[in-house]
Amino acid sequence: MKKSYKRMLIFQIFIFLIFILNSFVSNILSGYNFVIFLMISLVLFKFFFGFEKDRNRYIKDVIIEILIYLLTFFMLFYLFGVVSSFAKTGNYYNWYGLKTFIIPITFTIILKEILRYMMLKKCENSKVLITIIFFLFTFLDVTEAIYYNGFNSNFSIFIFVALSLLPAISENLVLNYISMNVGYKPIILYLIVTNLYAYLIPIIPNPNEYITAIIRLLLPVFLWIRIHTFFIREKDEHLDRNYGKSSLSSLIIPLVFTIIIIYFTSGYFHYFALVIASGSMESKISRGDVVIIKKIDKNYEKLRVGQILAYKYNNVVIVHRIVKIVSDNGQYYFYTKGDANSDIDNYEIPEKDVIGITNFKIPYIGLPTVWLNE
Repeated sequence: MKKSYKRMLIFQIFIFLIFILNSFVSNILSGYNFVIFLMISLVLFKFFFGFEKDRNRYIKDVIIEILIYLLTFFMLFYLFGVVSSFAKTGNYYNWYGLKTFIIPITFTIILKEILRYMMLKKCENSKVLITIIFFLFTFLDVTEAIYYNGFNSNFSIFIFVALSLLPAISENLVLNYISMNVGYKPIILYLIVTNLYAYLIPIIPNPNEYITAIIRLLLPVFLWIRIHTFFIREKDEHLDRNYGKSSLSSLIIPLVFTIIIIYFTSGYFHYFALVIASGSMESKISRGDVVIIKKIDKNYEKLRVGQILAYKYNNVVIVHRIVKIVSDNGQYYFYTKGDANSDIDNYEIPEKDVIGITNFKIPYIGLPTVWLNE
């Protein structure tokens, strides 16, 4: 083994030992401590090995590919949220949110990916060291989960493997591939978007933790397919210099569609879309139809018997037809019935639970979302 490789192996073992201590003894690498640790690691790396310049002819093209991929993902993700429900995020647009979440996460991503790239470039001729780098950064991503998981039952082990380990393995395999072939800049873009969107967008889909784990597992896999296809196309077709411009123009369509999908599915605006998951409104509205809900903005006196009402009941959005309206001391109460049901719903809907009305649907396009949710 080369002398430089031996020094790299010692450097890797040193970082592994730090992660072991962090996982099983004391969780010291969190927040800004993690940022400081990565900064020290980079300084030591530069002192012992030097830095490689991040120059690759495909950086801009791969960044565009990743942007298109992320826009497509968020378009589908928000469509899925129509059934899985949405959640309001906290207010992170303040000093507390910046210093506690956004700033440390951003710096951690940047420093970690620069360190990954520098290590891979120095070890690119050694499969053993590249494999160690993969395990090292996978360990880095799960060290906190190891510390907080008691591993005192088969179920806790399953939770760790399904929710933390498998997604980390999937992501780091792909990140190593992109880092070796392109550099760290596209990865930083990808990770900042996928790690910070929940702090920057006020309304986000709220799938359960198992669906979230599946998304985290598959998202890097499909990214690898897209980037790998790009390189195959580049090699076989010898793309000309106008590729970057044509790819940039191709961002427009997914960007427009993503904005429209987020607008109509988040429930944050005056109109929003909702996938119907039951057949209680057959034959007017079928299972898998997408209905457009118009919020009524507290104009309850304008509602009439016969209109199709969207409201919340037991934290579920229901779309049924109004059959009776009662006014009591200035407060309105509504009674509804599904067109396919024989009986009136056995509860009343107060004003506070009313969302809006609908008289427009798009047939069946929500069926894939219903199937995926089930």
